[in-house]
Amino acid sequence: MIEPRIAKYEWGQQVLACVDMYNDGSFPEREPEALLVGSGSQGEVVQVGSHTEFNVPVYMVEFQEGYVVGCLEEEIVPI
Repeated sequence: MIEPRIAKYEWGQQVLACVDMYNDGSFPEREPEALLVGSGSQGEVVQVGSHTEFNVPVYMVEFQEGYVVGCLEEEIVPI
């Protein structure tokens, strides 16, 4: 069993995207592979969860573009 990682970020924390984020099919109103959030976009962590299979934190981040995107720690940085 993989031990769960402790989350680095908290609800309400301001973050920046450090990679471009594309539609993986989670946003049916957007075309597949459409750019949702560009690297450098600012957002706020609105929920912290965990990927059950890999026991890693998953952050729901509301970005200025109006999308709430699930992000891994490697995809965001604190402001």
